[in-house]
Amino acid sequence: MTVSRGLVEAQGTRFACLDPLLPAMAPPPDGDVITAALPDGSRVAGVLQRQVHDRMSAARLWSATEVWELTPLLGAAGAAGMDALLRAWRGRMDRVGPAERDSACVLTWPSRDAEATRALLDHGLVPLSVIAVRRHPPVPGPRRPQVTDTPPIPNTPPVPNTSPVPNTPPVRNTPPVPGALVIRRATPADVDSVLNLALAELRYSAMVGSTVDRPEAAGLKRRTLAERLAAGGPAWLAERDGIAVALAECALVTSEPGNWTSTRLPTGRWGYVNCVSVLPGARGGGIGQRLMAHAHRELHRLGTVGTYLYYNPPNPLSSVFWPRQGYRPLWTVWEVRPAGALR
Repeated sequence: MTVSRGLVEAQGTRFACLDPLLPAMAPPPDGDVITAALPDGSRVAGVLQRQVHDRMSAARLWSATEVWELTPLLGAAGAAGMDALLRAWRGRMDRVGPAERDSACVLTWPSRDAEATRALLDHGLVPLSVIAVRRHPPVPGPRRPQVTDTPPIPNTPPVPNTSPVPNTPPVRNTPPVPGALVIRRATPADVDSVLNLALAELRYSAMVGSTVDRPEAAGLKRRTLAERLAAGGPAWLAERDGIAVALAECALVTSEPGNWTSTRLPTGRWGYVNCVSVLPGARGGGIGQRLMAHAHRELHRLGTVGTYLYYNPPNPLSSVFWPRQGYRPLWTVWEVRPAGALR
């Protein structure tokens, strides 16, 4: 079954008014179509997809095993359209039968659509994570020399030669100051340190967001991180006295027509901040800010137009830290677990 093109076009126009940074509306994915009628006789629709992740899939570290994901197509309808569609979704879940405990209903919607928020909350969905973006600040151009009409001062003595005196011994590298922070690129040899920091972030996030600390987490993380480091993926460690105390593990992603990223980000090459972790004993001293300033500079140097990441609004650390680094929500991922708890 196809979805009305008019709904897609009207929703694209509404999104552009909500937030100019949202990408152009893409055609809806394949899946089961749900429709709902509004009191004025108009209709809204949504495409429902079901996915069951394999037990050894890394996706189970940030997702329920069974996921029902809805892509709403509300056209120009606001809260009333969202409410009607969610009621229809609840009816569809009733016909499916009891959901597994490790399941979820998920919906991603523009963060700035406050009108739809009320309907989402009323149906039991929770804003567990957001996709936040940060544009790189413009690079300042070269300063133009100032032209003055002041005549040169006559008989100005020549500037003395300040070149090094011959036979001056070369300047030696200064050894690191004890306790000073050193930021460097992570290599495959750092996989144990990177894994330790990544697991610390996962365990904390599991208390305050959609992350799940599963028994397979260490093995899945080690495999994934080893592959990324071996491929030269951008990752940086902050060290103090040779001990890794913070990690920024990133990636380079291109948003172009036809790929999944283009449904979430404007066209261009983006830096993806996958995991930032500071060990508990090292928090509160500005290490994370210094590490991310370094990562932002390096990702900009690699030709990205900006960076994006996921963070959990219920997280008392990241919900404060990331806005201070210049990030702001673009999309909110609404979720309810288990799937049968949808109202």
